[in-house]
Amino acid sequence: MASIRKTRTASGAVAVQVVRYVNRRVVVLKHVGSAHDQAGVDQLIADAAAWYDGQPQGTLFPEASKPSLVLDGTEFQGARHTFAHDVLSKLAEHCGFHALGDAMLIDLAIMRLVEPTSKLRSLQLLDQYFGIHHARRAFYRRLGKLADMKEHAQEIAVRYAKESLRDGFSVVLYDVTTLYFETFTADELRVPGFSKDNMPQQPQVVVGLLVTREGFPLGFEVFPGNTFEGKTMLPVLEAFVAKHGVSTPTVVADAAMLSEDLLKEIDRRGMCYIVAARLANAPPALIDQACLALDQQDGRCIRLPSKHGQMVCSFSSKRYKKDKHAFDKALAKAELMVAKGQPGKRAKFVKAGSKDNHQLDQERIERARRLLGVKGYCTNIPEQELDNASVIARYHDLWHVEKAFRMAKSDLASRPVFHFDQTAIRVHLLICFIALAMARALELNTAASLRHNIDTLWKVTDAQLYNRITGQRHILRSPIPDHALKIMASLGMSY
Repeated sequence: MASIRKTRTASGAVAVQVVRYVNRRVVVLKHVGSAHDQAGVDQLIADAAAWYDGQPQGTLFPEASKPSLVLDGTEFQGARHTFAHDVLSKLAEHCGFHALGDAMLIDLAIMRLVEPTSKLRSLQLLDQYFGIHHARRAFYRRLGKLADMKEHAQEIAVRYAKESLRDGFSVVLYDVTTLYFETFTADELRVPGFSKDNMPQQPQVVVGLLVTREGFPLGFEVFPGNTFEGKTMLPVLEAFVAKHGVSTPTVVADAAMLSEDLLKEIDRRGMCYIVAARLANAPPALIDQACLALDQQDGRCIRLPSKHGQMVCSFSSKRYKKDKHAFDKALAKAELMVAKGQPGKRAKFVKAGSKDNHQLDQERIERARRLLGVKGYCTNIPEQELDNASVIARYHDLWHVEKAFRMAKSDLASRPVFHFDQTAIRVHLLICFIALAMARALELNTAASLRHNIDTLWKVTDAQLYNRITGQRHILRSPIPDHALKIMASLGMSY
């Protein structure tokens, strides 16, 4: 049997030869050449193999025989989605969440991406889909330990955003949502309040979420269900700035955060803000000045002083059409209710009078008509540091946090919450936070939606085959779609 030999020459080069060993002696069949670098040596080895393949003796490197599948006595024992779990587990590692050191927590976050359901059902599906078994009792026994991982998980998310997404946190987006519970029993955390889910009778919690300009989550906090939205932002911002050493970030939020005291406190602490204005509640003189300057010219902007800082106002013809449609609809409803003498509590432009005497609120109607197409933004950033167009552009980034909440509520099914213990509730939100970070990282890496990515990974199945006669087990994997290969490449995986 011939082989390829490498030997060092007197000049220090590496010589490549095809040799045969006969009676313990080396017989050189072919001296291919010598080289001084590894690339040259590799090429000589390839040349040696090619030379020998052309000889009558046959190939130098015979192919290993592949195991054959005998169909007689072979039975199909089901299919698993091991490939999807391998890729999503690599995604968690890519984000850094394996540093939490808890495989069950990561697997529950993976199941949140694949098929959001209860924790008990998730544990069952982990076994069914991936062949991974976690004891139910182990989850509930370790609730306290899992809840304590919140700060570490947020540190990991911030590190990923800083190092992988290259985000300096000069601008962060903040918003709140509510999550309701399938119960009517309240406690100090689960309290009925203003519900964004139209569930005013259900106990709920308020969740504040901080994300980057690209919508990657940085941190979250849970508040009692009757907490006013404006009181949630400062605690979250303070904790973020103190823990991660962020200097003078600009926070972007919607009009729910428009509180004079809150904005003054943010300004006092050296932070910047861009918050949507409630123009309908602005002083008449300010409205007159803004409308006169804008003159319904598409794209025109003006900056005016206000009690909430500097107010940037802009006019958009596209927004005008949308506002006009809503205005006409509300006005028609108000006129109908006044004509029928119905109570005006549910009508925007009805002014309540005596029991049977309701009137149109002409002052409010005129103010709303003048503000059609006008949008306001309050900020404490001087115009020489950030011009009006940039203020508006940064506020428009707020859709990223709104998308994050939509993803959490729809794709990740964070609501309703079925837990009753406060620790279990916090663990549930931690799992949703980790899953949200993984989902957003996957979307940013692949430029495709979460559902498209998951559906692609789910197409790859491993058929489990068992031969009763030979005792052999075989796994046959279905073809891997091109997009799945793209996902793997984005995570540094090879196949």
